Amino acid sequence: MKALTTVLTTFLENRTSRQNLMALFRLLFVFLIIVTVFSVIFHELMEREGQHHSWVTGFYWTLTVMSTLGFGDITFSSDLGRLFSIVVLVTGVVFLLVLLPFTFIEFFYAPWMRAQQATHAPRELPATMKRHVILTLHGPITKLLVKMLKKHHHPYVVLVPTLTEALDLHENNVPVVLGEYSDPETYQKLRIEQAAMVVTTRSDIINTNVTFSVREISENIPIIASARSSAAVDALELSGVTHILNLEEMMGQALSRRVVGGDSKAHVIGVMDKLVIAEAAAAGTELVGKTIAESKIKPITGVTLVGFWNHGKLLPVAPDTQICDSSIFILGGTHDQIEKYNTAFGHQSNKKSSVVIVGGGRVGRATALALDEQEVEWKMIERLAKRVKFHDRTLVGDGSEFDLLVKAGLHEASTVIITTHDDDTNIFLTIFYRRLRKSLQIISRCTQEENVARLHRAGANVVLSYSTMSANTILNYLRGSETLLLAEGVSIFTAKTPKVLEGTTLAKSQVRSKTGCSIIATDQDGKRRINPDPDTVLHEGKSLIMIGSLAAEEKFFEIYEPEI
Repeated sequence: MKALTTVLTTFLENRTSRQNLMALFRLLFVFLIIVTVFSVIFHELMEREGQHHSWVTGFYWTLTVMSTLGFGDITFSSDLGRLFSIVVLVTGVVFLLVLLPFTFIEFFYAPWMRAQQATHAPRELPATMKRHVILTLHGPITKLLVKMLKKHHHPYVVLVPTLTEALDLHENNVPVVLGEYSDPETYQKLRIEQAAMVVTTRSDIINTNVTFSVREISENIPIIASARSSAAVDALELSGVTHILNLEEMMGQALSRRVVGGDSKAHVIGVMDKLVIAEAAAAGTELVGKTIAESKIKPITGVTLVGFWNHGKLLPVAPDTQICDSSIFILGGTHDQIEKYNTAFGHQSNKKSSVVIVGGGRVGRATALALDEQEVEWKMIERLAKRVKFHDRTLVGDGSEFDLLVKAGLHEASTVIITTHDDDTNIFLTIFYRRLRKSLQIISRCTQEENVARLHRAGANVVLSYSTMSANTILNYLRGSETLLLAEGVSIFTAKTPKVLEGTTLAKSQVRSKTGCSIIATDQDGKRRINPDPDTVLHEGKSLIMIGSLAAEEKFFEIYEPEI
């Protein structure tokens, strides 16, 4: 009885099943009409042959012939009657071939299968689940976050409102729970009091509902939510959100920070406490043509040359690595050390740098405002006139129109920033701009993580996406440690010194050669030592601040398995 109830409940919850139920009623109505018409014709033909039968007999004969039982107790003697019998027989066979399988599959087999599948979509977490992260969407941001959570051994679960979505994720081995976003009871079943964090990245309305519902039963759990409008920011703050991922503003700030002007000065692209990460061009300096050892960058300034950018990839450096005109340095040090670098090697070009922004949407406008803060000149190209906000500095048209690009000043701009939300468009424009100018710095926004490599191959110098920035921010809150994104796939991260390195000096540890990660700072005796000397002794459990690609970071944790 319980199984039957489950099947009926699952059946009635499905909209398609309810539609098929109405279709079945229509089929039965048609079937009743056909039986009635055949019964009337049966009486007429029997009367012609001199046979007299009741109406019940008419319905009885019609049903036995249509169902192919054909008892033979009532038959026609004329050819016309037998021809009618054939018509009734064929009609019954065809109708039953449609009606019976449809009825069995839709109202017995399919509901049973859906009921069986529904058991694979749990509606509650076990009481033993602790320190887990609750996600409300398995999308671009959270897919990358899930990879990071797995790497750092953090449990997680995805909350979804529909059985179809739950089953799809379950088939892909994603931990999932079925429940309503706005029902506080759902979060009780998710063991919210034992969870580590809630991350909601759906629409602004759903994110606000999730935040409000969670706060009804838990005042302390951290909630991180994405927002795409100022109204959503206000609503989320009133609902009790812990941190808001203002995606457009984050992207605009990040894109603007990566602009390299017409000088060789070090431009700050990230700060972690006292650790400053800067980017500088070698072009126009006395460093071009020298090796790293010959340049004496660290003895003169104190900064560490972490590596070179090469189309989004962080290339390691060695003492014999030669500096060329196209080299872009990544430098690590204190503010004072960065200033020493600028004094020694930086020079300001007489020509002021300018930027062309392609795309006047929310990200494009946020980028423009960020560039204004940096006092960088810019022009914008926007295809839709209704989206134009900066009328005096915006040209309306397609970003691939050569005449429009000339008016925007692309031929003399130092950088073009592509901010459209369509990756295919961004790839096309990147190829086009790279063909127009080989020396142009191209910075592009990316929506899907899998398109990052394609944009680099197309010629982009820097590619940034919502996914990586947001996932890094969320992981930073979860771990309570420092993580800083430099570019897509390259970040600064913190880890505890593994036991195997206890008492080893920085030089003898060979962390860089084994993993590709560079140690740029250590926390010793409660103090942060930036650019530690090679003879610095490492102590188990003390923090190491390192820089490297995601692959290098994974290799570090794979080899050493330190505490995180």
